[in-house]
Amino acid sequence: MRKLLDAHGNQLVPALLAIMTLAVFWQVLGHDFLNYDDDDYITANRYVREGLTPASVAWAFTTFHESNWHPITWLSHMLDYRLFGLHAIGHHFVSLLIHLANVSLLYQILRSMTGSIWRSGFVAALFAVHPLHVESVAWVSERKDVISTLFALLAILAYLHYVACPGLLRYALVVGLFALGLMSKPMVVSLPAVLLLLDYWPLDRLNSVGRFQRFRRLLAEKLPLLVLSTASSVVTCLAQKSGQSLGTLERFPLVARIGNALVSYVAYIWKAVYPAKLAVFYPHPGSSLSLSEIIGAFAFLTCVTWLAVLAASRRPYIAVGWLWYIVTLVPAIGLIQVGWQGMADRYTYVPLVGLFIIAAWGIPDLVGGLVSRWKTKPSEGYVLPFSSALSLGVVACMSIIILAAAAWKQTGYWKDNFTLFGHALRVTRDNAVAHNNLGLAYAAEGKARQAIIEYTKAIEIEPGWADAHNNLGILYLRMRQIEPAEVQFRHVLKIAPQHPAGHNNLGATLLQKGDTNEAIKHFRAAIKADPRYARAYINLGTALDMIGRSDEALRSYLDAVRVDPTMADAHYNLGLSLAQKGKIKDAIKHYEEALRLHPDWPEAMNNLAWLLATQKRPSYLEALKAVRLAKKACEMSNYSDPVFLDTLSVAYAAADRWDEAIKTARKALSICRDPKTAEILKTRLGYYQLHTAVPP
Repeated sequence: MRKLLDAHGNQLVPALLAIMTLAVFWQVLGHDFLNYDDDDYITANRYVREGLTPASVAWAFTTFHESNWHPITWLSHMLDYRLFGLHAIGHHFVSLLIHLANVSLLYQILRSMTGSIWRSGFVAALFAVHPLHVESVAWVSERKDVISTLFALLAILAYLHYVACPGLLRYALVVGLFALGLMSKPMVVSLPAVLLLLDYWPLDRLNSVGRFQRFRRLLAEKLPLLVLSTASSVVTCLAQKSGQSLGTLERFPLVARIGNALVSYVAYIWKAVYPAKLAVFYPHPGSSLSLSEIIGAFAFLTCVTWLAVLAASRRPYIAVGWLWYIVTLVPAIGLIQVGWQGMADRYTYVPLVGLFIIAAWGIPDLVGGLVSRWKTKPSEGYVLPFSSALSLGVVACMSIIILAAAAWKQTGYWKDNFTLFGHALRVTRDNAVAHNNLGLAYAAEGKARQAIIEYTKAIEIEPGWADAHNNLGILYLRMRQIEPAEVQFRHVLKIAPQHPAGHNNLGATLLQKGDTNEAIKHFRAAIKADPRYARAYINLGTALDMIGRSDEALRSYLDAVRVDPTMADAHYNLGLSLAQKGKIKDAIKHYEEALRLHPDWPEAMNNLAWLLATQKRPSYLEALKAVRLAKKACEMSNYSDPVFLDTLSVAYAAADRWDEAIKTARKALSICRDPKTAEILKTRLGYYQLHTAVPP
């Protein structure tokens, strides 16, 4: 039986790994985008939504957007958008495929290095279905996690080929793949250290003879990789600083960072063993950790490290696995604090492999020691009697099934914003981020009362969070509650004087109050804070139009289109401004672009139909297009808007369909309540009855 399993294991294990992974994560194909980073990464990112164009590719390699430099990740999102548009199923499918590839690669790498099929398979299975890894797979914005790991694992595989047969081209492949990993997410910056650990075990490139000299040679071998790691670290710090994502020492003192780092190392281990109460966001504990917690964590980590070093000579996998965990977690452990989280499940995607290695090799050795029936085998260290191995296999399978069930349940929480952030609030305390994003979800559903409650709770927890005040202000503005909205936006600017959205939204509020000149000042301040803020350019143009400064308004709309050609509003307002200037052909072009970007926009349809029908000598095809657009606008308004009906009558007249023009004009007149518009309609009706199109 054992020989049969070993003979077919290399075909059986990869198949089982694939089935298991798909069984747990297939449900993500029914999940939606989230309001947590998915908008900035995909749904509202103009460059991603342009697809793989020269401009968007150039942006990917030059931007620090989202406080990161990860051009390969951006390119993967652009390719997804080109293939799937805003259908979330495609984006989730690609992330799942990459995770599946990572599972397969991890198995192949460990099997190749150790010769052990089943232990390698156990590590890969834990990696595939551990609940802590759900966040990296189920969250589209965490594409950077799975894709950076893909390149890191490919680099390790290339390194094994290099070790087997050293050569410049093979080493260059290692360097190139590592560079791609760093350009996907700098979390893999510790790969040179991982390769050194693998040199020790299981590659055994540090034997007892001349160990120090060999170590120096192996370290020198890693110098090109270390140079890349250093460069990536510098670029990452610049990106985080530019995005103001680095936590200040005032908010996160050094002592608090060290304490949280020590406790987090232990907490991740506990969550690896007992993955309960997992959440999308864990608030940073700040200075609330007790001294006993910090000292206890330090003592635990010190003892385990000491024991791992002591065991290194006889059981090197313990030292390698432990140091793998410690070293690969350093970039995300919070000594350099990025964001507000105290810890995050996604940070364990690579580090937990080290603990899985300890379990896969250590537990059989421990059981073998207990039964005192060792049998040496060079590739696997110790071989258990078949009955003991079978018992361990059953326990291992049960463990994997339990973890897979927990991962399946955890994946379900990522279905939408309500399930994700609702669950986070149930399993964490004082979670301002969860309250805020749940508020965003309620606001998107039109549930203003619930949204206000959630925003208010977020502000109570984090009074100095400008974005939460801004979100509450936006909601008040939509509800036409101008005074409360103004209070919130002024609070935003008190917290963050250069907040672009705060200035823009306060300007919009002041515009509704009739304070146009003051609104213009804030729109300009928003543009100064963020020169690529298209919405601020549009609002500035609107305000300038309101006070008769149409030339300046036109320039502002042109700027809006320049900085974001994918914004339908920008093209619509530019078309309106150009039409007022008599530049009909240009106006038509921008209305058409607005409708391409936003196909179901009745106002844009109406305005485009009007221009097509009323331009000098419209062609028959243009008249037919005008009829089609105007008719659709009327259908979308249930034929209840006299302005839309008027446009449809003009379009019918341009197409020489006089009976329909007369009928439509009469209907418009019957529901019109504005005397001036009614007089225009009467005049137009008279011309139609003479089969003559009246000048507009």
